[in-house]
Parts: sequence; C-alpha cells; structure tokens
Amino acid sequence: MLLNGKEFILDSEISLTTLLEKNNFQISKVAVEINGDICPKANFDKITISNQDIIEVVSFVGGG
Repeated sequence: MLLNGKEFILDSEISLTTLLEKNNFQISKVAVEINGDICPKANFDKITISNQDIIEVVSFVGGG
C-alpha cells in the first residue's frame, strides 16, 4: 500500500478510519483519495484498505 508516497505492508485489510488513526491524522480535518477516487467522510468506516491501494491524504490547516 502506498500512503502519501510511502510504501507500507499491511498484515491484513483494515478500515480507512483505522489507517488514518494509526497514522495520526485528524479525521475531521482530512480529505482522502484512494486509487484516484475521492472518499466521502461518511464512508471512511466502510472502506477497506489492502496492500494494493494507493492512498493520498490531505490535511486542512487553518490560518490567516
């Protein structure tokens, strides 16, 4: 699996939510693309990640 360009090997499939939490992303402040498709936040718990997936996570940062 590629997560933001870094390769990881999963022992088993996991949910997108679990992947994000294990990598210290704040779920409320990210947008996620898996294999070229944008994932709605409402589906994060339902999406299963495997070693073949390419994931890009973008974090939103406030400021002025």
